Amino acid sequence: MKPVFTRTDLARQGQWRPLPLIRDVRYRYLLILAVLVYFCLAFLSIDVNWARVAEGMSRAARFLAAFLQPDFTTRSQDIINGLLESLTMTFTSTVIGVLLAIPVGVGAARNIAPLPVYLFCRSIIAISRTFQEVIIAILFVVMFGFGPLAGMITLAFATVGFMAKLLAEDIEDIDERQVEAIRSTGARWLQLMNYAVQPQVMPRLIGLSVYRLDINFRESAVIGIVGAGGIGATLNTSLSRYEYGTAAAILIIIIAIVMLTEYCSGYIRRWVQ
Repeated sequence: MKPVFTRTDLARQGQWRPLPLIRDVRYRYLLILAVLVYFCLAFLSIDVNWARVAEGMSRAARFLAAFLQPDFTTRSQDIINGLLESLTMTFTSTVIGVLLAIPVGVGAARNIAPLPVYLFCRSIIAISRTFQEVIIAILFVVMFGFGPLAGMITLAFATVGFMAKLLAEDIEDIDERQVEAIRSTGARWLQLMNYAVQPQVMPRLIGLSVYRLDINFRESAVIGIVGAGGIGATLNTSLSRYEYGTAAAILIIIIAIVMLTEYCSGYIRRWVQ
């Protein structure tokens, strides 16, 4: 008679495997078949203009070929102006956003903030993180008009939600023993923040700020397409005029700056840790 092993016996022998979500094999295959049928029907329901796709493939080939001969000279002044505009937007929005995110992040940390302040700051974070940057940029372009002002406010608004959420989570994960040690000396709230909380979260805050600087530069190229200034507006104009050489040059510059920022951010994170 073949011995019957329990799951405990199999675990002791190193042969244990987790139970499948659906134990009946027939139901598992039926579910897989249903998913495949759904994807097939969903794909067939998409109205694809194959003639336009074929026409776009030739343009895509020309655009990719432009990376071999990028045009940095024809619209060099527009590229320089757009790049300086993007860098200005990036640095300004990051500084403003981080400065605004610090009090919001502190208030959103449940272990150091009273409940009303916690709920209010969490609401600010939720509102800031609800919408993607492009949607916010469209709103601010309508409010303030075309140009870098709308882009700077958009990036600063997005930075507040991003930085405040991560800062609040870091504060909630701090070592409470240091907080209790400083509190036992009779320290006030500001002294508690300065001597117990700030040393534990400052390296992480610096690293996140540099990372957000990188994100804001990349986003400045995206929101420029909707009229929020920056190098994105120049890129959009080049693409609309089929100036693929200029567009390739702009993308190469963006890639180079992002790679430089990534290298610098890694060095800074190692330096502050």
